[in-house]
Amino acid sequence: MHLSGIDLLFWLLGFLENLGLLVVLVYRRRAERFPFFTALITLNVIRTIVLYLVLRYSTRDGYFYSYWSLSVLDTILQLCVVYEVASRVFRPLDVWAHDVRSSFVWLLGLSLSVAFLLTWLASPPARTWMQSFTTKGNLFTAALQSELFVAMMALSIHVRLPWRTHVAKIAQGLGAYSLLGVLIETGHSYFGVGRELPTFIVLSHVRMAAYLVCVNYWVISLWRKERPVRTMTPEMREKMFTLQMLLEYDLDDLRSRKKL
Repeated sequence: MHLSGIDLLFWLLGFLENLGLLVVLVYRRRAERFPFFTALITLNVIRTIVLYLVLRYSTRDGYFYSYWSLSVLDTILQLCVVYEVASRVFRPLDVWAHDVRSSFVWLLGLSLSVAFLLTWLASPPARTWMQSFTTKGNLFTAALQSELFVAMMALSIHVRLPWRTHVAKIAQGLGAYSLLGVLIETGHSYFGVGRELPTFIVLSHVRMAAYLVCVNYWVISLWRKERPVRTMTPEMREKMFTLQMLLEYDLDDLRSRKKL
């Protein structure tokens, strides 16, 4: 597979910017708060090196299996980042907001169903099963990620939970990139894939440029200090649980009276 000068430039910039973001995460001690996000960026650094070496010294099949092995791991880590972001947003006082956990699980199931449906309906004009599998796989992961982040933001706004600081910056970057990814993969499904197609090359470069913008956004945002947030003290937690027990007792008492 031949890479043009602009392809090599994007690969180099992606590697350097991911490496820079990783340095920011470690140096500014953000890695302790966002271990899954840090693992995802670390994987991106490693993947760039591995895929470049495989592309240069291995076969097309070797690159295909290496790409998808790393993509599966990347998708798993992205889902872990979704949960990591959700736990930060929906636990502003170290306790899950009421009914949010069950709603989030429901949204996850719905997002999986919609992503599977979109992938099943897609019929990319591919010449080989590898091209078809790659296009459908990328469409599935992009659709799943975009649906989860959009649903999570909508849910947080609906229940009026805080949506700011570093965790918001991570979610906003991933959400915007995932939404663009759905449009790009839809384009691939319609126009086809292959480096001999001008549309495929343009869409691929748009994706790379968008990711570089997201990485720059994270570097700047995570380098800065965030606004302090409230934390729940042991006394506050004890009072909250005591109030919850009293409310449950009163509700049970009301239910028993209605039965009488």
